[in-house]
Amino acid sequence: MNSITLLIKPVSGLCNLRCKYCFYADVVGNRQNPQYDIMDEGTLETVVRKAFAYSDRYCFFMFQGGEPTLAGLDFYKKLIYLQKLYNRNNLIIQNSIQTNSIILTEEWIEFFHDNNFLVGLSLDGTEEIHNSFRTDAAGNGTYNRVIESIKLLEKYKVDYNILCVVTNKVAQNGKAVYHALKRYRHLQFIPCLDDLDGTECDFSLKSKNYGEFLKITFDEYYNDIKNNSYTSVRNFDNYVRILNGNAPENCSMSGKCSYYFVIDGNGSVYPCDFFAFDKWKIGDVKNDSFIRMTKSDTVTKFVDDPLHINEKCENCRWFFLCKGGCRRNREPFENNIPARNIYCESYIDFFEYTFKRLKEISCISASKISI
Repeated sequence: MNSITLLIKPVSGLCNLRCKYCFYADVVGNRQNPQYDIMDEGTLETVVRKAFAYSDRYCFFMFQGGEPTLAGLDFYKKLIYLQKLYNRNNLIIQNSIQTNSIILTEEWIEFFHDNNFLVGLSLDGTEEIHNSFRTDAAGNGTYNRVIESIKLLEKYKVDYNILCVVTNKVAQNGKAVYHALKRYRHLQFIPCLDDLDGTECDFSLKSKNYGEFLKITFDEYYNDIKNNSYTSVRNFDNYVRILNGNAPENCSMSGKCSYYFVIDGNGSVYPCDFFAFDKWKIGDVKNDSFIRMTKSDTVTKFVDDPLHINEKCENCRWFFLCKGGCRRNREPFENNIPARNIYCESYIDFFEYTFKRLKEISCISASKISI
């Protein structure tokens, strides 16, 4: 059975914020011809039509940026119209959007409610930390505007989760960050990425600090579970899934790269948004079918390269949980062999610190919590 996952960048890297650590601005800037195209309705229709022609079960439409709400609400209304038009086989559709939420209004949020969108909001912990990194074009902090959006989402009962980028400052304030976010119940902590040229900045995540962040936030996660106040933390939940014999839903924890279809505003398609630059372009949705793109040499190479394992990983007792981590953190590859993950020592320290408790949680998760 064919399911399809689309990560659509409807405005490419365009954004109304100036986050200091934005990885996609760096990705777009490293293309030979950097573009910030806004997807037109003809391209959107092609995406939807070809997605339903490819899939015979599930279609996942995810929207990111840049800032995807800059495409305008009419763009998403057109999406829903096209999905209804082309879904002749009653496939299962799931729509989601990752947004900074700055321009959301009640009209937007009512639309998300009426059309069952899952909304991901970017919120970096405490007000002080968030405002030091996530500013608008005038340099003003955006924390209060995000909080107002959360209130609207809750008013309309829209499902949402929180994405927090783990910069060095976040990592040094793990307990405060966790407690600032735990009330939102569904959290993702994503390690900050340095630019592709490897330049370190004041926000660059230090490996030792990341390890301490993982341990501190796991302590809080574990204590909440023991106190019957479970907060979902995506990476911890996935370790529990692995210990229960299930596959992780996070591709960076699977030990291999699968591909999905990252579609930029101009229709260019890539296998992963961390690698959405010229070398890894697999086609153009306006000219190529999804089936043809899956069979491209570029996709084959992207999937096959990370299957090789660094010899130090082969002999590591924690490899069954770590699986080497995200490919982006294992660059550069030499003779098709990836480097060790840049956070390798952090993960070793983390697993040694938490393993007994991870096992404990895995034993109770089926009966007490849903992981």
